[in-house]
Amino acid sequence: MVQAEPLPNPLLRSHLAPPERTLIDVLFASAEAHPGAAAIDDGEVITYAELVEEIDQRATAMRTQGVPYRGRVGIRMTSGTRELYLAILSTMRAGCAYVPVDADDPDERAETVFTEADVDAIWTDAGLRMVKAPVGGGVLGGELGALATVTPDDDCWIIFTSGSTGKPKGVAVTHRSAAAFVDAEARLFCQDEPLGPDDRVLAGLSVAFDASCEEMWLAWRHGACLVPAPRALVRSGQDLGPWLIRRDITVVSTVPTLAGLWPKEALDNIRLLIVGGEACSQELTDRLADGREMWNTYGPTEATVVASATRLFPGKPVTIGWPLDGWDLAIASDGEGEAGELIIGGVGLARYLDPEKDAEKYAPMGDWERAYRTGDHVRLTEDGLAFIGRADDQVKIGGRRIELGEVEANVAALEGVYNSAVAVQTLPAGDKVLVGYVSPDDGVSLDVQQMRERLAEVMPAALVPRIHVMDELPIRTSGKVDKKALPWPLPASVDAVGMTPTEQWVAEAWVAVLGLDVPGKDADFFELGGSSLAAASLIARLRERVPTIAVRDLYDHPRLETLASLIDDLTRTTKTSTRERSVTPVTGATRLAQTLLMVPVMTLKASAAVTWVAIVANVLGLTTLSWTWLAVAFAVLCTPLGRIPIGALGARAIRGRIAPGVYPRGGTVHLRLWAAERWLAASGAMNIASANAAKITARLLGNTVGKDVDMHAFAPVTGLATIGEGAAIEPGVDLGGYWLDGDELHVGEVFIGPDARVGARSTLMPGTEIREGAHVEAGSTVTGDKPVKKHSRWAGSPARKKGRSKHRFPNERPPRRPMWALAYGLTSLALSVLPALAVLGGAAATLGLARLVDTRSVWGLLVFAPVGGVVYIGLGLTLTWAGVRLAQLGVQPGVFPVRSLRGWSLWTVTRLMDDARTRYFPIYAGAATPVWLRLLGADIGEHAEVSTAVMVPKLTEVREGAFLADDTLAGGYEIGGGWIRTDHAVVGKRSFVGNSGMVAPGRKLAKHSLVAVLSASPKKSKAHSNWWGSPPERMRRVEVEAAGEATYEPAKGLVRRRGVVETMRLLAPMTQAVLAALFAACVVTLLERVGWWTYLLGGLVWMAVGVVAVASAVVAKWVLVGKHRAGEHPLYSWFVWFNELQDQFIEVIAAPWFFNWATGSGEMNLALRALGVHIGPGAWVESYWFPETDLCSVGAGATVGPGTVVQTHLFQDRVMSLDTVTIEASATLGAHSVSLPGSVIGAGATVGPGSLVMRGDSVPTNTVWQGNPVEPR
Repeated sequence: MVQAEPLPNPLLRSHLAPPERTLIDVLFASAEAHPGAAAIDDGEVITYAELVEEIDQRATAMRTQGVPYRGRVGIRMTSGTRELYLAILSTMRAGCAYVPVDADDPDERAETVFTEADVDAIWTDAGLRMVKAPVGGGVLGGELGALATVTPDDDCWIIFTSGSTGKPKGVAVTHRSAAAFVDAEARLFCQDEPLGPDDRVLAGLSVAFDASCEEMWLAWRHGACLVPAPRALVRSGQDLGPWLIRRDITVVSTVPTLAGLWPKEALDNIRLLIVGGEACSQELTDRLADGREMWNTYGPTEATVVASATRLFPGKPVTIGWPLDGWDLAIASDGEGEAGELIIGGVGLARYLDPEKDAEKYAPMGDWERAYRTGDHVRLTEDGLAFIGRADDQVKIGGRRIELGEVEANVAALEGVYNSAVAVQTLPAGDKVLVGYVSPDDGVSLDVQQMRERLAEVMPAALVPRIHVMDELPIRTSGKVDKKALPWPLPASVDAVGMTPTEQWVAEAWVAVLGLDVPGKDADFFELGGSSLAAASLIARLRERVPTIAVRDLYDHPRLETLASLIDDLTRTTKTSTRERSVTPVTGATRLAQTLLMVPVMTLKASAAVTWVAIVANVLGLTTLSWTWLAVAFAVLCTPLGRIPIGALGARAIRGRIAPGVYPRGGTVHLRLWAAERWLAASGAMNIASANAAKITARLLGNTVGKDVDMHAFAPVTGLATIGEGAAIEPGVDLGGYWLDGDELHVGEVFIGPDARVGARSTLMPGTEIREGAHVEAGSTVTGDKPVKKHSRWAGSPARKKGRSKHRFPNERPPRRPMWALAYGLTSLALSVLPALAVLGGAAATLGLARLVDTRSVWGLLVFAPVGGVVYIGLGLTLTWAGVRLAQLGVQPGVFPVRSLRGWSLWTVTRLMDDARTRYFPIYAGAATPVWLRLLGADIGEHAEVSTAVMVPKLTEVREGAFLADDTLAGGYEIGGGWIRTDHAVVGKRSFVGNSGMVAPGRKLAKHSLVAVLSASPKKSKAHSNWWGSPPERMRRVEVEAAGEATYEPAKGLVRRRGVVETMRLLAPMTQAVLAALFAACVVTLLERVGWWTYLLGGLVWMAVGVVAVASAVVAKWVLVGKHRAGEHPLYSWFVWFNELQDQFIEVIAAPWFFNWATGSGEMNLALRALGVHIGPGAWVESYWFPETDLCSVGAGATVGPGTVVQTHLFQDRVMSLDTVTIEASATLGAHSVSLPGSVIGAGATVGPGSLVMRGDSVPTNTVWQGNPVEPR
């Protein structure tokens, strides 16, 4: 007869139970010790102090609504959000037990659970809903202090597990048991370096499973941060690994199956890894236990989550260890040392809601008053208890415990089923699945798909088995089904008729994973019974050939044919040729030379400002400089007459003679070219908004420019450009003719033939040859590999031939009109005066206030400068509004001569709009932007969002709910043959145009459509279409779901809060004004003491103020947003608003005072590091556009070209999604490129100019890519 006796130590540890307390006591203790530490981070952080305050308020509200003390409250809320955990804690704080149900479970199961638990109320995403009438009809429990009456004997949760009768069974756990479990685990893990506020714990399990309690309280017991993971991400399994890195997770509790799918490096930052829920293999232990604490835990829900645990070591046998302090274990066996059923006693014992079930499963044993029979077989070894297997039909699949009785009861209840059985089978891939074997009633034909659909209505998805129909099931002599004789694997084959080799390969992978027939190329993976775990296993197989494929690709392409087609595409794009290269980091000598060269450059930059200050100081009598010499200084340093020759000829002298070729990065040639560009920019010659001025500057630099050229782009500083007669170059074209690839500077000639056209925002690489009459469309990148032939039309990145050049303009050039050339020149001068007038207005306001209080010291101006900053913004916007409205009187759709009223009007409006988004940045990318654009004449619909877009307002329509992201171009104009063309541009309702996207004149983007980053809108589009690349191609995307009130339909309160934060943007121009006043005060002081020598010291003053400007941006960043982390935030959220606010300090203050002039220097790297960017030694960075700095990483010796955006966020569907971007050591991201969130550019890899690295893409090490989107070269 089997005799169960308690074993002696070390299996008896109930006497070591932690002191009594409640989970609320645990939380409050952590909050008292670490009030400012993060408690939950779901993309937005809530601290422990805030958490306690919030749950107190919610608990009080619950009691007010009539939830009784010691009541029961259902929880059915979306996973991955703080609201779920706030509901749980508030429920316990109110003295109630929470009863969780997975949000994805069928309504029928949820109703069963809540009915069995007899809940009083239910938390849903919509809030708290009362189920019963309020007890007492009002406030229960009196004052808030009454909420603290939770006792250790009160229930804290009731979790339902699978029941053998088909009905789930409820298990109630008291605070005493739960807190003892939490405190006992605290005695186990990380004793050398205890968990604390610096740790971040993954929350990836459904709260309907008791293992989620371990996740929650691992964080809250130690003052650590709980980081919820989105359910879709957790389901993907493999893709959770990279997420762990991005979110800085240090503690993970999971099931071995999921841990086994992650690459080892994904756990590099994990210092505590806990596995449980199913057996852990020796192979997994050997692979993951090294370098961290890894623990194996065991415990049923009925004994409060975990009853035993052991630390795992590589090469050491895997066991379930020894009991926790407070738990007793015993083995019911036939003899010592033999396997037997595990019995649990001690402080962790829970109870069933069903008294009969409780009496049966918790019957006394020996001197134990209550003992839980687990049904698990174990054996005692030297290393602890070894798990043997289940003693009954209760199984675990993917960490979830399933009792076959519940599944069998539902399968047997299906209509038309005569006999049935359910068994757990192992797939060829190693996964475990439920299989329901059924035989039909006489004359009945069973439909497998309908049977699964019916089961899904009454059971959680994880419990729905695949169905196999048999004529009859094998029967034992006892009359029971012989489960060992059930067929497995099920007959499976591939119907390969008409399949391509790739489709056959994919189909064979499906068979290996699913163990089922694949009937043809139209088969659907999930309709065949594929689970999330099966999906992860399939992707693991497919990645052996296609490493870039993700689990999401399978969800987007569940049909075999479409998945195989995707794999063919991916295979083509990953055929990259590798190269071995050794990139030399930028040396200290180069950095020193750059710093020294910056002094004369900044002296020139400051000279115009010094002149203006000197004039004002003379007027006020603060100085007595010669007016004659001031007039000369003004003419030379502050007007185009002097700025153009000083800038161009000075740059030419610095540059010297440069021949086409390849030169070392940071070498003499490169430094000359770099310094020449800095000098030209500092002179202000590049800011003179005149096509004639651009041509003059180009010629002075040594370039060849023919007559009748329409040049609306900056001149190349190399002097190696040839622009033929009658050519047209639209705004934003990069004519530089050089670029950095690793440590190599490539310099080449650029040839644009007669009457050729280059579209806006195109990039011309070294060696470009665009022949006579050819047309390069907007947004293209011409590589120079092949000449653009005569009268041909090229487009894309890299540009490819698309056909013959289209005749969008009259064949004959319009007559030359010299008066309009003069008009353009005078307008250019007037446009440069407008911001000066705004500055003078701000200065006058500051001086006026200073005189009112009789401030005699020039340093006293700093006090009143903030008011001057506000006046500057207001006056500047007023002048811009007047200029745009006046110039638009001559704007209308059509084709007109460039030198005409219509052409002049278009050019003037565009110049004003482009300048305004830089000078008056606080008005952009906010709620005020649509209002501003409406005032300028644009048709902006309700709830539309517009960032730093460029447009001709009169000809632009942005409809309701549309979104234009940073640097978008809506409309504008095209030029060619002396003509200028424009038309209306329309962005449809709730459509989205991504960063640097373009909607050309005459194009209409249909409603609910999307144009991706750095992409162009198509000529024609249908509603709900999505486009990427240039030229645009159709794309698929997954829409982000977010609460309407946080995206498209904000409540009035949210609108007001956003308005308050965005009003704070004025702090940036106010700070800018203080810095300007600081600069002026220093200059006046120097003028008083050293007179004209001040001009030689002005550059040093500017550089010093630049340091202060960067410091203010750094302080603003860390105060307002702290450390950026990957996640998602709706448009109407504090994070988005404060993130935009801190960006104001970068664009308004740090950029004009520092970043615009320090590009490519070591000082630039230091400033970016201070903002949070991870930049390795010797990197060459020529862009400061790292939006969420902490998510950006630039490796040692890497190169980031000018005009690039390391784009760590996307804003589709009005949800800001953040992720890391990594540019590894020695890698290159070429000029005017964008690397999207989640992307990685491998070590030594090159992404050429004008490229788009897609979200989550990974450019392989030592390969060369280019394109929009990138493809191998």
